[in-house]
Amino acid sequence: MISFGGIQAIRLASNLVLTRLLFPEVFGLMTLIMVIIQGLNNFSDVGITPAILQSRRGDDRTFLDTAFTMQAIRGVILWLGCCILAVPAASFYGVPELVWFLPVAGTTAMIYGLLPTKIETANRHLQMGRLTIVELATAAVTTIITIGLAAMLESAWALVIGLILGSVVKVLMVSYWMPGPANRFRWDPDCVAELVRFGKWIMPSTVVGFVISQGDKAVLARLLTLTQLGIYNIAFFLASFPLMLGTTVISRVMIPLYRTAFEDPSAGHMRRVRIVRAALTGSFMLLLALLATFGEHLVVLLYDPRYASAGPLVTLIALASIPSLIGLSYDQAALAGGDSRGFFWVTLVRAVLFLSLFTLGGIQAGIPGALAGQALAAILAYPMLVRIARKHGAWDGLHDLTFGAVGLILAAVLLI
Repeated sequence: MISFGGIQAIRLASNLVLTRLLFPEVFGLMTLIMVIIQGLNNFSDVGITPAILQSRRGDDRTFLDTAFTMQAIRGVILWLGCCILAVPAASFYGVPELVWFLPVAGTTAMIYGLLPTKIETANRHLQMGRLTIVELATAAVTTIITIGLAAMLESAWALVIGLILGSVVKVLMVSYWMPGPANRFRWDPDCVAELVRFGKWIMPSTVVGFVISQGDKAVLARLLTLTQLGIYNIAFFLASFPLMLGTTVISRVMIPLYRTAFEDPSAGHMRRVRIVRAALTGSFMLLLALLATFGEHLVVLLYDPRYASAGPLVTLIALASIPSLIGLSYDQAALAGGDSRGFFWVTLVRAVLFLSLFTLGGIQAGIPGALAGQALAAILAYPMLVRIARKHGAWDGLHDLTFGAVGLILAAVLLI
């Protein structure tokens, strides 16, 4: 939580400075670039991180080096994908600048492909201290570089170049500051087989997961101008903080906790899982409630008048995130149990519901309609989450009912 909260605080400070140096359409363009890069990233994800977290061979050097090699190859493929998609994406969205920006920004994929597996090892053993320092230092250095470039260039190139230099900084910091031996290129057929066996369902899961995480921006990029998209992204940055924090913390903490509980399913272990999950959900729900209540005032306080229309959107986005927050850790229970196939089907159902209802709502009623569709999609996907949670002994009906009632009351107070 310190790591993610600190990074978001640095991003907020960066955001406040950059919005005064650059125009809203620059943020719209950068949002579109990141949507495409993230889409390619998800379309090629073979589940290396969760595979290392849950595998019995997760500390074996041969296994880690093979995973590193696969990750590096994937980085090159991602960059080539950015080059190939540059012209079609520019034509589809009517943004000619993408022809040049996308291939350059895509080089970050190759650089991140060289990230050592020291990060996964630290997560696997919940050794968060040094990792937190590295992540905060990387974010701070990247922010300083980007602000300096924005002051000099006053264009989207500042954000793109800052993105590239930031990726270099992170790889160097992880390589030299994180404990553990360095990776080397190695290809072990048995390790590849295990990674592919686990990742064959992770890859399609992340493909459809892209729809959930970036589908809103991909859809709105067709319905809004770059300026409007930039303002939406400012609102999304503020309002999505609790859900993003929840996703980050739960993915790092709950898989090891669930794995321990599955190995020793005593009452004490399962009680600990329920307590931790309730504490996390309560914390994130409180943050969502504060943002939904004071979001408009926050935008007026932090941003200049060009971004005032982001205020009401903060409230709507925060409220629309509540149904997703309630069932957030159930899919992680599936991954902890090695059930990547079940994880895929849950993610697919959520993605189909989200994309269809978000798009339909956006066409019918603009951003408010799209966000209403997002909330409805999460509610309709809940039975599928219950099914996989029950399969792995992780369902907590009292937790879901309690926080569901809290979310409903909050929405009623703010919207009626």
